[in-house]
Amino acid sequence: MEPRYPNVSVKLVGEDGNALLILGRCMKVMQRAKLPPEEIDAFLNEAKSGDYDNLLQTCMKWVNVL
Repeated sequence: MEPRYPNVSVKLVGEDGNALLILGRCMKVMQRAKLPPEEIDAFLNEAKSGDYDNLLQTCMKWVNVL
């Protein structure tokens, strides 16, 4: 399954697995890619709506995770 924004990549492998740091990294790359604030907010709401596994699945659903 291809992410919603395949041209936006975030490196998570080998990085700190803290949920807040993951959210911050994803948000930062989305902002750099100039995604609309509404899209970033939708991502954050979805990512925060469940457990840690949901966070990771949401990241992979929205951006290209490296």
